[in-house]
Amino acid sequence: QVQVVESGGGLVQSGGSLRLSCTVSGLPFADYAMGWLRQAPGEEREGVAKIFSDTSTRYARSVNGRFTISRDYAKNTLYLEMNRLKLEDTAMYYCAAGGRPNVTGILAADFRYWGQGIQVTVSS
Repeated sequence: QVQVVESGGGLVQSGGSLRLSCTVSGLPFADYAMGWLRQAPGEEREGVAKIFSDTSTRYARSVNGRFTISRDYAKNTLYLEMNRLKLEDTAMYYCAAGGRPNVTGILAADFRYWGQGIQVTVSS
């Protein structure tokens, strides 16, 4: 049984930083692409960042240069370091596992397993 568990969200002031973590079990962590997606109220889920097995990365334009995705193979854990946070970064953030290596986009349909989501709220 695959389990995907996020942690680290919360409330932060605009310009601040947060780090999200996601631990994955029941899946050969090293074999799949992993990603972070987010969904704001009334909006569709959108891709934020993705990391492949070879540690290459992809970012949404809106977060490029501010967010960093990384993975720790020894801990089966995915991270999202978020800096210079903006009000528009407020959303529920989802960790996604099981992405295919030949899909370069950060597409919700590409991922097989999902965490329950964790709230990130940026205040002014």
